[in-house]
Amino acid sequence: MPSKNGPRPGSDEPLAGATEADDPESEFLAVLGQRVRTMRAVRAMSRKVLSQTSGLSERYIAQLEGGQGNVSIILLRRVALAMGVRLEDLIAAVESPPDWPVVRDLLAKAGPDQVAEAKRVLSGAAAPGEGPTQRVALIGLRGAGKSTLGRILAERMGWTFVELNREIERENGLSVAEIFAIYGQETYRRLEQGALRQLAERPGPMVLATGGGIVAEPVTFDLLLSSFFTVWLKARPEEHIHRVREQAAKGLAQARMPDSDNALREIRAVLMSREPLYARARAVIDTADHTVAETAAELTGLVEGYLGGTRRGA
Repeated sequence: MPSKNGPRPGSDEPLAGATEADDPESEFLAVLGQRVRTMRAVRAMSRKVLSQTSGLSERYIAQLEGGQGNVSIILLRRVALAMGVRLEDLIAAVESPPDWPVVRDLLAKAGPDQVAEAKRVLSGAAAPGEGPTQRVALIGLRGAGKSTLGRILAERMGWTFVELNREIERENGLSVAEIFAIYGQETYRRLEQGALRQLAERPGPMVLATGGGIVAEPVTFDLLLSSFFTVWLKARPEEHIHRVREQAAKGLAQARMPDSDNALREIRAVLMSREPLYARARAVIDTADHTVAETAAELTGLVEGYLGGTRRGA
């Protein structure tokens, strides 16, 4: 029970009696709650999963997302760690070098080309070469058809087909499910970035099928966008669910799509949160109401057009 002066230090009790219009602290809580909701949705984490991972009650997380949560730094840190994000991503405050305010202000005024060049320099990436890259990456939610269409495209182009998750499993001797269960989302995202970096440096043309949540990590996704011609395979939420359930029935999916009434609502929320990120891809193919053959033909034509009519690469 909270005391008359507020909640007990270290408790997960809500901060009572505040409304959004009362003071700046209430406004901060409202913004903080929105950030937690958005980051959780991007990572396709339910409140129940976040509760289990962080050790906090679902009630507390609901109140935190509603702008009424206790802002104990320790509890907020547990929420951030459970989602695999940095604490400063939630509170928008970082321990920065003295020149950071100047850099931040310059970046705020910079144009797209200047920002891209600053990112290239800071990341240590090589200057962009001339001509199109013979590397294609497919992104999208589970059930978008990344593996199926990726294999077809690679076969038609005479390129190598790679699934990022299979690379992570091969390099670490554990399945993706085991990595999540044993080490958590933060470790998986670190391994994902390392595997992608190695693939980006591997010689030869390639078609890469990525995990649906790769867009959740800004540095990893930026590496993908800068190293591959990225295509978003877009579909309706109902189609994603139908396809994943078909894969599960055939033993092709690692995890079954929940059969609960909330499944469609959850996937809609995830898709809505990720759409602005997926939309950063160089191209989009809407697979809704199209057969695999039709979509494969469109994808092949898109890549051939991007390459300027060169179908095969050495």
